Amino acid sequence: MPAVKGRGLKDLGSGVAYFFRGLAWVARRPGMWLFGLIPALIVLVVYAVLLGSLAWNLDGAARWVTPFADHWSSGLRTATHVVAGLALFGSAAFLAVLTFTALTMLIGDPFYERIAVAVEDSQGGAPPEPDVPLATQIARAVKDALILGLIAVVFGLLFFVLGFLPVVGQTVVPVVAACVSGYFLAGELTAVMLERRGLMRRDRFALLKAHRSLAVGFGASAFVVFLIPLGAVFAMPGAVAGGALLARERLVPAIPASHRERVPPAHH
Repeated sequence: MPAVKGRGLKDLGSGVAYFFRGLAWVARRPGMWLFGLIPALIVLVVYAVLLGSLAWNLDGAARWVTPFADHWSSGLRTATHVVAGLALFGSAAFLAVLTFTALTMLIGDPFYERIAVAVEDSQGGAPPEPDVPLATQIARAVKDALILGLIAVVFGLLFFVLGFLPVVGQTVVPVVAACVSGYFLAGELTAVMLERRGLMRRDRFALLKAHRSLAVGFGASAFVVFLIPLGAVFAMPGAVAGGALLARERLVPAIPASHRERVPPAHH
């Protein structure tokens, strides 16, 4: 199958379809779905405590980040605090969604690798696990998670500042945030099977860049569902399954020949 370059809206729609195909795959295998909930539930508890604490102290946090409004008129000061609070909590939620996947994938790697392998086996066979020491695999996973976390912080701060813009901050910025987050989520959700084919982080994102619309459609769908209360927990196994399908059918055929030659044949 030849590599297919990005095709704008068509690939965007295809990316969305892969996300729902992943949900359908786990829906037909409830045991695998329940298995995949375990790491997401652990991370959910941690994030719920952190976001709950922020929400409880949101008024104070909004006042802390807007000291310049302390001497403004009461109405203008209140409006500024409301906007700051919404932007602050929105940025925290954005960071939580983006890093939720990275952290959940990190601690749940054995769970999600099993799901991804099962998806590929159901489609004809998965390549064997790379002959890489466990310590090296863990070090790579931690490094990738830290880098993604740093990127999340940078974009979170950027979107927090842009959230103050009238109208644009409450309309255009959230859409851009979903697209940016979706792109990086796609990188996380397709990582397992691309790593099995010898692609490290830089190579994986180079491949996603060549299929940006596809990646954004898939990842943004996951991002939006993850924003729904408990959506990230219940949809994570399906998102991983969708990532495996997307990687197998669209990204793997586009892997450069120099990498493909190093990949062992799939198990059948």
